[in-house]
Amino acid sequence: MTDRARTTRSHAHRSAARETASAAELTSLITADGTTLLERLDHWTVERSDAVCLYDGETDTEFTYQEFGAITDRIAGNLAGLGISKGDRISVFTTNSLFAATLMFACWKAGAVYSPINFSYQGRLLSYQLRDTSPQLLFTDAALYERVPEVWDDIRTETDIRVVVLDDDSDGPVAGVPRVPWSTVTADAQRPDVAISPEDPANIVYTSGTTGPAKGVLQPHLWINQYTFGLRSYLGADDVVYNDLPMYHVGGAFANVGRAIWMGCEAAVWNKFSPSEFWERIDRRGATAAILLDVMIPWLMKAPETPEDRENTLSKVHMQPLPLHHTAVARRFGFDCVSAGFGQTESGAPLKLFMRETQDGSGTPEHLRKGLTGDRLVAAVEQKGLTVVDGETVTVKGAMGVPGRFVDATILDVDDQECPRGVPGELAFRPTMDHIMMTEYIGKPEATEKAWRGGWFHTGDSAMQEEDGSFRFVDRLGDRIRVKGENLSSFQVEDLLNGHSEVQMTAVFAVPSTEGDEDDIVAYVVPGEGSSVTVEELRAYAVESMPKFMRPSHYRVVDDIPRTPTNKIEKYKLRQHFTAAAATPGAPQA
Repeated sequence: MTDRARTTRSHAHRSAARETASAAELTSLITADGTTLLERLDHWTVERSDAVCLYDGETDTEFTYQEFGAITDRIAGNLAGLGISKGDRISVFTTNSLFAATLMFACWKAGAVYSPINFSYQGRLLSYQLRDTSPQLLFTDAALYERVPEVWDDIRTETDIRVVVLDDDSDGPVAGVPRVPWSTVTADAQRPDVAISPEDPANIVYTSGTTGPAKGVLQPHLWINQYTFGLRSYLGADDVVYNDLPMYHVGGAFANVGRAIWMGCEAAVWNKFSPSEFWERIDRRGATAAILLDVMIPWLMKAPETPEDRENTLSKVHMQPLPLHHTAVARRFGFDCVSAGFGQTESGAPLKLFMRETQDGSGTPEHLRKGLTGDRLVAAVEQKGLTVVDGETVTVKGAMGVPGRFVDATILDVDDQECPRGVPGELAFRPTMDHIMMTEYIGKPEATEKAWRGGWFHTGDSAMQEEDGSFRFVDRLGDRIRVKGENLSSFQVEDLLNGHSEVQMTAVFAVPSTEGDEDDIVAYVVPGEGSSVTVEELRAYAVESMPKFMRPSHYRVVDDIPRTPTNKIEKYKLRQHFTAAAATPGAPQA
């Protein structure tokens, strides 16, 4: 039987199983190796107390499960002493991955909701998220604290926030900001007696909004279980999960650190990706699993090929999004398995694709093998009811695999009717059990209702279902943009550029990047009356007002922007104009 046929049969089998599986059967499947991530940390603190839980690559420090459990217990007790109770929100604004991971578990132990902030944010982006989240405490580090007083006047009337700065014992207000000494949260204290249920809120993680400000996604504890279910299926206690993704994203916090701790193995964390240090880090910890985002893969592949390229322990890699040359990447570096799928802040990881890329002897060298590899890896994945196919058979751009047991998936047209196979539309999911997807967009009931209309969660992404039942990504709907692993919206960039005193109107859209499968940002700007604002001035303003990943790569200063009779900007005409100009020799390329 071909691998393509295996995929088709498996998908059909699971579709039938979803129709007949009882709630008890689904619950039994998803909780077979634990229900919540917090429960799993407590389990391993006893069962693998001396094993390494977290390795901090920035300080070359190991923390055993017993040590990490004790530290997070102590901080949780002090959070309770500061008045934090179940359901309260705690914002975490830091570049320090170890600090973020520690606070994440401490928040949960205190019954609080972990609410991370993108560490690139400042000014309006920072003040908006703090106002929207309305946390009781804000944890930050010295490098980022200076941004807090700058927005304090904008947020202090909205919520009563106290600030804790890593390793800083300043007491009382500093620059008008109420402070709690660091020693207050690290003093000896007993873990509070707080019961956590799968449906309780765990996190608020922000996602870009295409027609308005970013939305805070409230995720229950069971969401983490569903999100990590597939990726943890091929991990064992001997594995080491490498992480260089930020802890304000679900990939870093849960797909890497979370799944490692779920399975009782080591999470080796660094604060950011480094193409020059990547393989040295893998070697230092003997890392076996990692996530490679689109922008990372070209950087690694640019290095000159050597006979030693396979001399590493990395055997299982998740690629997001999946590049067409995934097999070539895997065989060059000796990856046994590559996984892909669809991952989202709201819906978790409802689509999964596992590919066997190399056979024993051509993948990870035998003397470097550790954790689950080869046939044992495949057996572990299939034991979870998931399918592994031959990587050579996956030859279409945007392949995302098939849904697992916990969701139904479909493609909907503009009238919310199901599309035939092979016809693109909006990707949508319907959970087959409660609390495995987002609870709500906080403070935005209309957006929540719109996303969940008809009982289906509408992802905002265009996809199609192939004849064999698998799903393929087509494009981002609306005005969403992806740059350097970050999802953002044209609205966010337009809103910030429109803050320039000499700008009347802005239209922002994405064009394909010259490298990888991500986007470059183009901004068409209409100056205010009497203004002669230049591209150089706009670039300088962007540097002051927005993170690097949000800054447009190309600007066009124009007299007007095409609009419909109802005053809607016709971005398709701007794309045509930009593409034609870019293809014209001698045309301005600002």
